Amino acid sequence: MERDERELRYGDHPSRRVRVLGPESGGDGPAPVAVLLHGGFWRDRHGMELMEPIAEDLVQAGWQVWNVEYRRTGADGGGWPQTLDDVRAALVLLSEELSERPEGAVPGKVVAVGHSAGGHLALLAAPGSPLRGVVGLAPVTDMVDTAERGLGEGAADAFLGEEAPHSAFHESSPLRQVPVGVPQLIVHGDEDQRVPIEQSRTYVQEARLAGDEVDFEEVSGADHFVMIDPSHRAWAAARAWMESWS
Repeated sequence: MERDERELRYGDHPSRRVRVLGPESGGDGPAPVAVLLHGGFWRDRHGMELMEPIAEDLVQAGWQVWNVEYRRTGADGGGWPQTLDDVRAALVLLSEELSERPEGAVPGKVVAVGHSAGGHLALLAAPGSPLRGVVGLAPVTDMVDTAERGLGEGAADAFLGEEAPHSAFHESSPLRQVPVGVPQLIVHGDEDQRVPIEQSRTYVQEARLAGDEVDFEEVSGADHFVMIDPSHRAWAAARAWMESWS
């Protein structure tokens, strides 16, 4: 099986880029696609390298991986709504590439996997995109709660701006933007000290009431960062879900 390794750009800014990894051909059909969105509370001190371990795990399992970088807060020029605009633009690039494939070469599975702030972005960007499913690993889903608790050392204020209107908190909260319209898996540890599991519990309830198909995996004893450890049972649950549906 040939290995596909390349970098694509979806804009002029240095952070508007995607690292593509995975099988170019082989197997019984086109490789499924996983779009990875890293966490780090939208700050520029963290980048796509956070997702490299699970990217390699997915490649070894036969997936094509789109590991997406985006503009982040700080010197990188990110924030609301430009960071979400970046993710949407990366998904447009993916859609264009899929549309150029010959008949029979389009994958049946195109799934976003977002951790923490990346889960937040995945849930917001999914409607109208080529995504057919979303895995949220300890996702940020409620920006009001994130701001009130001061999560990520004030990450919500840095992302939205300290003078952000109330409407921005509504528009940027997946909790307030359901239904997403695609199947979802939310995985969250009950010992998460960075994003409280209560956010996911509330989100799952509201998304289901809105008509979304959402599976929820609470992982006993798990903290925030084991979600992206390919050897941990939290990631095993995500992988099993990704493999199970078509």
